Amino acid sequence: MAREGARPVYDPAGHDPELRAALQEVRTGRWMSMRTLLERTTAWWQWTQRTQVLAAAAAGTDVVRAWLSEEPGSVPAAVMRARVAVERALRARRERHRRTHELWIEAWDVSRTAARIAAHDPVPWVCLLALAQLDDRLLWEEHRAEPPGPMLPPGPWGLLAEADKRDPYNREAHHRMLQFLYARASSGRLAEAVGYAHWAAESAPPGSALHVLPLYVRVERYRRSAGHSAALDLHWVAEDAVREAGRAHGAWFARAPAEERTPLDLNHLAHALWGALRFEAATEVFDALGPYYTPLPWSYRADASGERGQGVQVFLQARARSRSAVQGP
Repeated sequence: MAREGARPVYDPAGHDPELRAALQEVRTGRWMSMRTLLERTTAWWQWTQRTQVLAAAAAGTDVVRAWLSEEPGSVPAAVMRARVAVERALRARRERHRRTHELWIEAWDVSRTAARIAAHDPVPWVCLLALAQLDDRLLWEEHRAEPPGPMLPPGPWGLLAEADKRDPYNREAHHRMLQFLYARASSGRLAEAVGYAHWAAESAPPGSALHVLPLYVRVERYRRSAGHSAALDLHWVAEDAVREAGRAHGAWFARAPAEERTPLDLNHLAHALWGALRFEAATEVFDALGPYYTPLPWSYRADASGERGQGVQVFLQARARSRSAVQGP
């Protein structure tokens, strides 16, 4: 439990000290700790999470290329090559870089190669799902497959099925699908994303992180409406918002092993419960977070109030309000 009033820290490794140590090595251009860590990672949920975080750190370096030059037959290195290529393509898109298309095609190619080399690994398919959001006009057939349900839109369902086949209910795979739907909803309408998030959550078993998906969509709806509504705080106390927060707490937080809870999911849940005035449950989640904080979703609340970059202050206020409500006067 974080000390009362203690300022939280943002750390991509969260509660994973082994990952934190490997990240420090990657940032200095060394790859041996990354290789050792991945060799010891046997659970798909952890493999997916660790490769994603490592790729974000490695994307600005040549560390994976150095690893492959020393061990050209390494399967984990091939997967990390795909991870890094995807990270670079997505960053180029966000920055409107002129090489975005070139980096996209390169990432698609190495992800397909990784899918062939690491046949039982869900991550190469997660990589291909992540790239789907770059296909603005749905020119690629694999990005407009028929959906598995009548109320769902066409999309990269075949890629999602491949990831799910290897790791059912893979958290990142479903978040990548959500990002694809966000990209399609450029006009601001998120009905398809809302429907998808509820469909995925309702089909997931107890303890699955997919039960948190509706909270992400609610945050995205808030972000897109910020500045256009005089009563944005009512967004969080509406009946459906309170119900979503309660379901995520009961179906995910109360049932998932502590080590499988990501800081980002915990932050979204704490934020939703605080917004829904469920202070006792919110305090449980804040205690589970300990010293860790993620800028999202808190920074959106700060931005809407005109305090850009002050998300940590909103986090501290929410944590203090929740704890004081539980402790009483």
